[in-house]
Amino acid sequence: MGKLNWIVSTILLGLVVSSCKEHSKGDEATAPSPEANLVQYVNPYIGSGGHGHVFVGANVPFGGVQLGPVNLTEGWDWCSGYHYSDSTIIGFAHTHLSGTGIGDLGDVLVMPLVGEVNVAKGKPEKPDTGYFSYFDHENEVVEAGYYAVQLDRYDVYAELTATERAGFHQYTFPESGQSKLLFNLKQGIGWDVSTETHIELINDTTITGYRFSQGWAKDQKLYFAAKLSKPVTSFEVFDENVSREGTSLTGKQVKALLGFATATGEKVQLKVGISPVSVDNALENLQEEIPHWDFEGAVASAREKWNQELNKIQVEMNDEEELIKFYTALYHTMIAPSVFNDVNGDYAGTDGKVRNDTTFTNLTTFSLWDIYRGCSPLYSIFQQDRMEDMVTSMLKIYEQQGKLPVWHLVGNETNTMPGYSAVPIVVDAYLKGIPMDSALAYEAVKASAMRDDLGLDKVKELGYIPADGEVESVSKGLEYALSDWCIAQMAKDLGNKEDVEYFSKRGENYKNYFDPKVGFMRGRLSANEWRKPFSPFTSVHMKGDFTEGNAWQYTWLVPQDVEGLVKLLGGREAFTDKLDSLFFVEGDMGEEASNDITGLIGQYAQGNEPSHHVTYLYGYVDQSYKTAEKVRYILKHLYANDPDGLSGNEDVGQMSAWLVLSSLGFYPVEPAGGKYVWGSPTVDKATIRMDNGKTLHVKVNNNSPENIYIQKVTFNGKPYSKQFLMHEDILIGGELVVEMGSERK
Repeated sequence: MGKLNWIVSTILLGLVVSSCKEHSKGDEATAPSPEANLVQYVNPYIGSGGHGHVFVGANVPFGGVQLGPVNLTEGWDWCSGYHYSDSTIIGFAHTHLSGTGIGDLGDVLVMPLVGEVNVAKGKPEKPDTGYFSYFDHENEVVEAGYYAVQLDRYDVYAELTATERAGFHQYTFPESGQSKLLFNLKQGIGWDVSTETHIELINDTTITGYRFSQGWAKDQKLYFAAKLSKPVTSFEVFDENVSREGTSLTGKQVKALLGFATATGEKVQLKVGISPVSVDNALENLQEEIPHWDFEGAVASAREKWNQELNKIQVEMNDEEELIKFYTALYHTMIAPSVFNDVNGDYAGTDGKVRNDTTFTNLTTFSLWDIYRGCSPLYSIFQQDRMEDMVTSMLKIYEQQGKLPVWHLVGNETNTMPGYSAVPIVVDAYLKGIPMDSALAYEAVKASAMRDDLGLDKVKELGYIPADGEVESVSKGLEYALSDWCIAQMAKDLGNKEDVEYFSKRGENYKNYFDPKVGFMRGRLSANEWRKPFSPFTSVHMKGDFTEGNAWQYTWLVPQDVEGLVKLLGGREAFTDKLDSLFFVEGDMGEEASNDITGLIGQYAQGNEPSHHVTYLYGYVDQSYKTAEKVRYILKHLYANDPDGLSGNEDVGQMSAWLVLSSLGFYPVEPAGGKYVWGSPTVDKATIRMDNGKTLHVKVNNNSPENIYIQKVTFNGKPYSKQFLMHEDILIGGELVVEMGSERK
């Protein structure tokens, strides 16, 4: 679909803003202006091509249901189940990931069919081998809360929308005859493989079942309950592709084919509730969230939920393309963390036990190594109540598994990515005043740091992880050091002097990975020996000393002590020279380098998270103009209103959070506490509504492609002379005025 056609269609489909009053905590004080129809600026295609891996389909902010298409093709660029380059569909699944580098989920796949069919999904370029259909993007509508596509093979028009725990399908069938719906419980996405599945016809309009599977998350359980708008006249169950008798079946790869007679152009609706706990809860979720058959009303409700959240940051920009980039990025930050409980408060814990708690919303899909850098700090500004649920969820996980989550997915700890990256998120939230059980929170962050696995025993013993004893030792050690610094800040606030001293020292362990002879962080074997051979360009994926990166990229991963890193690199001049070099030096990363090292400017990698703070380091050596120049370049050239509009994996919101914060003119470097480094705002105005009832108005004067440098800042009518924008000042609200100009400052 062309850009102009897409904009016109989204405006026409987004005109209605319903009067939905489903508020979260504090919404009475922060409800956005109803006239601001911001979903028209969301283009969910951005990041669906290239290596973006974003979810495409229908959902609501932070919803547990992501209802969208699954392509027949599989592979790394199909981690979300969908890639813009594809033209095949095998059905519409109720759970998806967005922007990850590993594929999983894809539960309860439904496909509308016409005539005689083969229940196998088929093989590419061989339609006779299965039921898959081709489609054309010209006949596809993709927007916030709504998805539609024409299935060419069956001439069926499929429309989807969703609530937090339920999906709503509407299928318009062609000529009168026998129409069908296939429930495919075998199919998952990526690593996901079904282990036990069940489906049952309860009555002629109700189907229930479950899908247990393993993949990235090893023990996944999802229950579902489905309601049809018209009675089925036939119901056939399959053990994979073999027909079995009866109206229920349990097996590893169960499928079911529902049939009914339809008139020409008849619409058949399907509602599916899901639950991590039970079929009964799935039914209750469905009845509570979609008690009606008003599909258009459900679309309007989903759209209004997106409008309500998008309106928390209202911006003005002089280019509609830039508005689309901004609001699509903001949209992408709110696909996850995802709701992972039922309307009655039931949820499944990491230990497999079912719990009930109605005092918070339990969440999952915590890509913490990615989001602690920018996405979580962004939440602390415009999603403060959601942050409270995030922290509470993580503390519950700590109580269940003995450590804070690392990369948590549908009640499972995947232990993916180095470090204990929940620590900076919890500490940052604590220091910013997000309500929490502070005693439990401190117990959790400390316990997570005092374990003996993944090289922590050597950290406690030696102050570093020997490179021959632990893969990715440098990345792990640097991540541990920045999290340990965070613990020291929390200990300081709590008055625990002994822990301040201990964890502050551990926060300086980054120095133990720095070899002054080569000027880089590198793998250390002992007190007197480094791993050889060494090249600062080399990256060996999942086998070397660095995680998805090399020494050029990881030498800067000291956001907790930039002043210390400046000294380590030889002072301000040497630091600046090396930082300048990062953006133009070229070298061979090797054949085994990670696919995640993308969006390169020299050796700076915007497409992967460890680099995201680096452009802002110039602010610590009085060269903020270089930050402004590089930020403007990245925003213009490495983000685009295009399917291939992201320079790397979205990573569950972090890639987009960088754009949102940088467009507003600031970004966090220090991992906890609320210091934001000035950059170069691209918005002309911004209104940020916070859950504390305060509003911050940002006004950027003389902004233009030439005037990219901040000249001066005033806050509530007074000069703002602080080196950093402080979170505590944002919370006060009022007016922040930024004067731009062409003079480097």
